[in-house]
Amino acid sequence: MTESHNSHTLCESADVVVLGAGPAGLVLGVLLQAAGIDCVILERASRTHVQTRARAGFLAPNTVRILDRHGLADGLHLGGHRHGTCEFRTEDGRFRLDYGALGQGGQHHVYPQQNLVTDLLTHYLAIGGRIRFHTEALAVGDADSARPSVATREPDGRTTRWTARYVAGCDGRHGAARRSLPPGAVRHHHHDHGVTWLGLIAETPPSLDAVGYAVHGRGFAGHMARTADVTRYYLQWQRGTPADAWSEQSIWDELDVRMRAADHGPLQRGRLLERGVFDLTCDVVEPLRHGSLFLAGDAASLLAPAAAKGANLAVLEAEILAEALSDALTRGDTAGLDGYSDRCLAHIWRAQEFTGWMTRLLHEAPEQDRGSRAGSFFHAALQRSRLNSLRTSRIHQEWFAENYVGV
Repeated sequence: MTESHNSHTLCESADVVVLGAGPAGLVLGVLLQAAGIDCVILERASRTHVQTRARAGFLAPNTVRILDRHGLADGLHLGGHRHGTCEFRTEDGRFRLDYGALGQGGQHHVYPQQNLVTDLLTHYLAIGGRIRFHTEALAVGDADSARPSVATREPDGRTTRWTARYVAGCDGRHGAARRSLPPGAVRHHHHDHGVTWLGLIAETPPSLDAVGYAVHGRGFAGHMARTADVTRYYLQWQRGTPADAWSEQSIWDELDVRMRAADHGPLQRGRLLERGVFDLTCDVVEPLRHGSLFLAGDAASLLAPAAAKGANLAVLEAEILAEALSDALTRGDTAGLDGYSDRCLAHIWRAQEFTGWMTRLLHEAPEQDRGSRAGSFFHAALQRSRLNSLRTSRIHQEWFAENYVGV
């Protein structure tokens, strides 16, 4: 429903306004639309950008179960592939963990996030879902009332005021949902792991049939397959150094050194399609609700990428929130909304703990702790001990496998 407010402002409404068209927002939109809930997704970027931005690509077993349950997994079953092996390369040699045969026997599905987003968006539109691209959410107002609102900037520069019963903030760490939380309404927990990565997408087939984690005195390096022709690489990076500071030749040479290509086989080189620098930080908002405003995905929590938990948490939170909103709007039962935050935070903190452990496993002392030779040696010795335990202890391996694929 659209109503002219004045020559520059429009007023529109929906029962649920969803901010952001990432995995959380799209899964939420699909489930609400399928339940007959009047909803709209507002996305500041273009459709092309949403469908092409490269993100994570490892989907946990529970994520696949959720997508299967709602008829959203056809694309990943056709275009993705199962994966269940990690290879660690260290100064003591290399070892592999067949994590898919450990723990509860869970494997990942490797499926680029942009492909999943495209599948979700196609499905959402096919069932009549409303989405507005190029629409920037500026602020959420009246969240502590029964009728919150969202102020947006339209593609033509005009402003729109959306009113709703509920607003779902799935628009990331810096989005309008988080910015609109009043001081003191929630607690923000932030931690900097003291590590920076250079993320790379290379136009080249994978160089090994496993996720590769290389621990080296010059810094971490990682190898993650995406498709038959595209591979994701990571290099631990000096904080503050631009992504384009090194030539492609220098980057490949450094990957060879840290991945110990001379000992374990060459890397297949190719054109670098994308580069990005990011600090390994994490944060959590607690609680995930302020009145009629709910947070999900990266708006709820941000994790360092060492354990690939972000997209999996987003899908889980979207399903929990969709069920709770449907109960509230169709049956007047608000128990699910009342328990939403506690339920999701239990999963978030579990993921944060394992991600922190994984970050410490793969890196020597954080940059701020490397000034002392004794301190640096201490951290390196702990890291080596952790890796040796993972290499030799079946109990440790079972724990790793369960947490590596769990959310």
